[in-house]
Amino acid sequence: MIARIEELDWQPTRMGDLTLRRRTDPATGELIYEVKLGEEFLMSSLFTVAEEELSTLGLAAASGDHLDVLVGGLGLGYTAVTALADARVQRVDVIDALPAVIDWHRRELLPVSATLVRDERTTLIHDDFFAVARREPGADDRVYDVILLDVDHSPRHTLDPSHADLYTVPGLTALREHLRPGGVFALWSDDPTDEPFLRDLETVFGTAAAHEVRFANRLTGGTSANTVYVATTSEA
Repeated sequence: MIARIEELDWQPTRMGDLTLRRRTDPATGELIYEVKLGEEFLMSSLFTVAEEELSTLGLAAASGDHLDVLVGGLGLGYTAVTALADARVQRVDVIDALPAVIDWHRRELLPVSATLVRDERTTLIHDDFFAVARREPGADDRVYDVILLDVDHSPRHTLDPSHADLYTVPGLTALREHLRPGGVFALWSDDPTDEPFLRDLETVFGTAAAHEVRFANRLTGGTSANTVYVATTSEA
């Protein structure tokens, strides 16, 4: 079978050209969805384990029922859809700065789009997650039980320089204000555990852990690993 690549959408953004493409795996015939920003690959449906584990690990640390979840970064949708699979979740708000990504899902172009957008608990929001995190919540603003973030490659390797302040003690402190007491902040990273960042999480939230998520890499024939940080605030 000859590999076939289809460009499903292309949009210019301030961070570079954003492309959604679909290709056929010549070995298996499987359809693989990929997102590129400029010449950099952002995500692929070949590798969704860590996105799913971001939700699984974050929600495992949350207590109670009727959970409100905020997802920063829509991407291929696997983080949000995994959150929806938890029966305790009553609402999933997903913020993405790129309207094209929201449009892909509303047009149901991606494998989990229909599951995501047809669930009445889902709200897709076009906004800058990092700007939202900096703002002090007002009286009418929602606060959450769980915040899941998957935008940058890691706290030290951001897609945009304006994101860097979130990964500091002041930035994390501002983010914490968007959580209810006992709330959970979970973060995906493509890098190994960053010990100074983990200590900052502990300083701000009280409890923090770094989980290594390993998965088979079909491109290399070996195993790859990502990190999921999970930080929990006190109940008081």
